[in-house]
Amino acid sequence: MPWELVIWIISAVLCLGLLSQRWWEPRLPVWLQRGRGGPWRWYLFGFPVVVCRMLFTWRRLCQNADLAVARRPRYTVIGRDAMVKGSALRPVPPRLGLPRAMLTGLSVRVHLLPGQTPALFIRNAEAFVHAWRVHAVRVISVKRGEVLIIATARDPLADNTAWRRFPAPRLLTAVVGRMGDGSAWTIDLRKVPHWLVAGATQSGKSTLLASLVSELGAQHVALVGIDCKGGMELGLFARRLSALATNRGEALALLAALVEEVEDRMAVCRSAGVRSVWELGDDARPVPVVVVVDEIAELYLSGGSLAGRKESLECSTLLLRLAQLGAALGVYLVVAAQRFGSELGPGATALRAQLGGRVCHRVHDEATAEMTLGDLSPDAVIVAQAITEDERGVAVTTIGGQWTRARSHLVTPDGAQRHAEQNAHLTPDLPALTRAMGQGGDAA
Repeated sequence: MPWELVIWIISAVLCLGLLSQRWWEPRLPVWLQRGRGGPWRWYLFGFPVVVCRMLFTWRRLCQNADLAVARRPRYTVIGRDAMVKGSALRPVPPRLGLPRAMLTGLSVRVHLLPGQTPALFIRNAEAFVHAWRVHAVRVISVKRGEVLIIATARDPLADNTAWRRFPAPRLLTAVVGRMGDGSAWTIDLRKVPHWLVAGATQSGKSTLLASLVSELGAQHVALVGIDCKGGMELGLFARRLSALATNRGEALALLAALVEEVEDRMAVCRSAGVRSVWELGDDARPVPVVVVVDEIAELYLSGGSLAGRKESLECSTLLLRLAQLGAALGVYLVVAAQRFGSELGPGATALRAQLGGRVCHRVHDEATAEMTLGDLSPDAVIVAQAITEDERGVAVTTIGGQWTRARSHLVTPDGAQRHAEQNAHLTPDLPALTRAMGQGGDAA
C-alpha cells in the first residue's frame, strides 16, 4: 500500500474524530454538519473511514466468516514417522478490488478463489454490515468469478417528502421514487408493459399509484382508472382521467370497450403491414392508454350469485386479453392488490403470469411475497417480509433480473387534485370509453 494512501487514511480518521465532538460540530459550515452535509460529508470523511475499516478488517473477517481458503504447504515425509516440513497453513482471503464511492455508499468487487461461490458472500452480508458499521450490504453476482459488494452508509429511503424530482427520460416512463442506492426509481412501460403492485392495507400501494399517475399525467397519455372502492383513490385524478369506473358494472363495460379499441388498433397495424403501433408514423399512431386498476380483487369476487360469477369471469377474460395483446398495441396494465393468487380463480393466475413488473410492499404473510416475487427473484421474498409498519411506501421491486428496495414519492390528496387540474388539458378524448361508461352505469 503506498505511504501516501496510508497518510491520507490516517488524516481522514483524525478529522472524523474531531468532527464527532459536539463542541466542534456547531463551528463547521452547514454543508458539513451532521444530517445536513449531504454527499459532501460522505465523500470527504465517511468514505475514507469505511474504506479504512474495510482494508484493516478484511483478512480477519474472511477468516471468521469462512471466506478464506487455506493454501496447502509443501511437505516431505522422512523415515517411518510422518514429519511435515514446510510453512504452516495460512488462510488466504479473496482479493479485494478498488472501492468506488457512490452517492450513498460504496461498491467493491471481490475476485473469488477456486472453489468459492457467490452464495458464501450472500450469506455473510450481515457480517459485513457489523464489521464496516454501515447501514446495509448487498452482494450481487455480476460476473463469473467475481461478486460485487454494495455497501450503503445511510438509509436513502428514510424520507420520501424532500427528494429532488428527476425528469422522465421518454414517453411512458415515470420516475416514481428513489431506489435503495439513491438513484431514481423509474417505471418504463415500454420495457416492462404490465405491472403488479401488491401489499397490505396502508403499506403504500395507493401512494405508488398516485406517484405513477402524477408522472404519466404530464405526458400525452390516456389514463383510464378502475377503482371499485367508489373511486376514493383514483377519483382524485378524475379531471385527468379519460374514464373512471367506480363499480364492477362500469368496469366490465370499460374493459369491453378497451378490448374493442385493441382490436381496432390491431386492424390498423395489419393494414399498415407493421407489428406494433410504435412502427406507425407519428400522425397515424394512436395515443397510448394506461389502465390503472386499484384493488383488483373487487373485480374477481363473485358474491356467490350466478350473475356475480358471470361478471367475474368476464372481467377476468377481458383483463387477460388486454395483457396478452396490449403491449404491442399501446395499452398497458398496472394492477394493485392485497393478494392476487389462485384463490381468486384460474384467471388471476393466468393474468399474473403476464405481469412482468412486480412491486411488493409490506405483507402479512410469506405466501403473498412468494406470490409476487418468488417466480422472478426468490431472494427478494425474505427482504419483502422484513419491511416494517414504519416504512410506509417502501417496497421491493425487480429490475433487470435483480431485486432492490425502493420508496415512492409521497403525493398528498391536495397535490393529486392540483396535478389533475394543471394537466386536465392533456386528457385525450376517447368517446368509445365514455359511451361504454354510460352503458355500464345504466346496467349497474
